Amino acid sequence: MSEVFEGYERQYCELSANIAKKCAAAGLLDGEQKKQKVSDVKAGLEDAEALIRKMDLEARSLQPSIKAMLLAKLREYKSDLNNLKTDVKRITSASLNAAARDDLLESGMADTKMVSADQRGRLMMSTERLNQSSDRIKESRRTMLETEELGVSILQDLHQQRQSLLHTHNTLGGVDDNISKSKKILTAMTRRMSRNKWIISSLVAALVLAILLILYFKLAH
Repeated sequence: MSEVFEGYERQYCELSANIAKKCAAAGLLDGEQKKQKVSDVKAGLEDAEALIRKMDLEARSLQPSIKAMLLAKLREYKSDLNNLKTDVKRITSASLNAAARDDLLESGMADTKMVSADQRGRLMMSTERLNQSSDRIKESRRTMLETEELGVSILQDLHQQRQSLLHTHNTLGGVDDNISKSKKILTAMTRRMSRNKWIISSLVAALVLAILLILYFKLAH
């Protein structure tokens, strides 16, 4: 898996957990403090969106098998980001009038405890999500190392096969040379045998002619 994607992923998980904590804190504030906290949250959301875009571009530039896995993870992060945006909208749109504020204060500690429990639950979920992301990163890194080792083994096998093919090619070249030499030797022997055959035939013809001449002179006298 891409180390660049892993770096963006770690940054996003940390940023997401930080945004969730700030949302929880903003829900308990009011006035200028709440506005400042919401402003910080919105800035964090912009950074998170930028990281999502970077992860998307990086994932789409990788091999299809790795790209499919990373895009699936990216969809989870996009869903998480949308949930954070929904929380921010809920916090910013919760403008209470004076009467509602008085009712909220009168309802007192019960509502505060419920909100605190809800926010604690969100914080725990964010922490768990960060831990799960870390586990996924470790698993992806292990898979990448195994794939790399397999690739190296395949390259070594291909190199050995190439060496074997080159050796076989050289051996066949030597055999071709020997065949060519043998062919030349056989051709020379064939020519020599033909020449010897003509010489022997000529000698036999001369002997026959000599015998005939000798017989002729003997018979004539």
